[in-house]
Amino acid sequence: MSDRRSGISWRNWAGNQTCAPEAIERPRSEADIVRIVREAGDAGRRVKVFGAGHSFTAIALTDGRLLSLDDYGQILHANKATGRVTVQAGIRLQKLNEELWTRGLAMPNLGDIAYQSIAGAISTSTHGTGVIFGGLAAQVVAMRIVAGDGSVVDCDSDHEPEVFHCARVGLGALGVVSAVTVQCVPAFNLRAVEAPERVDALLENLDEHIDGNDHFEFFWVPHTGWALTKWNQRTQNQEAPRSRWQEFYSDILMSNVAFGALCHVGRLRPSLIPRLSRMIPSSGRVEYVDRSYRVFASPRLVKFYEMEYAIPREACAEALNRIRHFVDESGLNISFPVEVRFTAPDDIPLSTANGRPSCYIAVHVYQGTHYQQYFEAVEDIMDDYGGRPHWGKLHFQTAETLAPRYPEWDRFQAMRRRLDPDGRFSNAYLDRVLGPVVAGG
Repeated sequence: MSDRRSGISWRNWAGNQTCAPEAIERPRSEADIVRIVREAGDAGRRVKVFGAGHSFTAIALTDGRLLSLDDYGQILHANKATGRVTVQAGIRLQKLNEELWTRGLAMPNLGDIAYQSIAGAISTSTHGTGVIFGGLAAQVVAMRIVAGDGSVVDCDSDHEPEVFHCARVGLGALGVVSAVTVQCVPAFNLRAVEAPERVDALLENLDEHIDGNDHFEFFWVPHTGWALTKWNQRTQNQEAPRSRWQEFYSDILMSNVAFGALCHVGRLRPSLIPRLSRMIPSSGRVEYVDRSYRVFASPRLVKFYEMEYAIPREACAEALNRIRHFVDESGLNISFPVEVRFTAPDDIPLSTANGRPSCYIAVHVYQGTHYQQYFEAVEDIMDDYGGRPHWGKLHFQTAETLAPRYPEWDRFQAMRRRLDPDGRFSNAYLDRVLGPVVAGG
């Protein structure tokens, strides 16, 4: 199916990226994807794909054919014995994890939201937290990709291993991901403890927090000395979830409704933000046991713009303290907490965790707020540690500045020339961060 009305437009979730594609296509099968790619090739048009539109960058924009995967999101095969589950690329993480649970399975790690499609999440190096766990792309064991000429490439570690090696984090530059096979684990519960902590004390004992928990993250609240911490441990204990009221109060009323009101007031009266921010750490300690995917991900109803960088784990405390100092000295009023998470290294060429245990530091501003001064200053700090920006979040890097930060950069570029020599899947964002496709280069 397709939408070929004149004057059509597309906008991402945050509302900061828009485009006017020639058509919005809604494939329902792999054959539909192949046909669309071949038709675009015959017409000399480019092709881009979007899932949930949760990237803040222009990674999905095009004036050619724009593919929505909303009608292409089913589980194709699930083997509880091996834990391997094959899905269509458009399946949303929330739906996938709910269906995995009915099969006695779970993904070993997730990010803090689950709205994204599986293809979009792995293609941008989306991750969760947990020092012995990799990002979502590290869970992928096989893929099917529609290349620039419309051919379908099946790949895993044994068949087309070079394609597989590069394509797990592909930025949409290698082709249209059609199907993904994920290595799942037996379903598990998490014991979650959430509590405010003094940020200086937390940073002094950071390694203890990181290494002593299966999944650890925290949020520094600007203009305060507090951090909101979240410790998650895998447990055999039965579910003891929050009551419906507690869940509504914490996840909807406080984290979204009240926080959204704080952000709105802060945008109208920025001088009030430091005073309002002191209300955030007053939530107290909360402890509960629930299904893993319910603990990992939370509702995010307040819209924002975000930048996130991966740096070496050992640089975390120093880098965060430099951000704290900048906020204090700059006079900027920042309403959103700064998020800090940790993952294991992996071997994927364009993964932000390639070759090193990583700390992720994410900064946000309320939707519609000017962010350039804040984000550029944080990026300058991240540059000092060889920081790698999340591919789906705002940053100011180029191919020239990024290439030295990825040891296998040239290996990925060679695969891009092989699968998409005509730049069928390119756009202005990819030309900026990867460089244009150079046939035979």
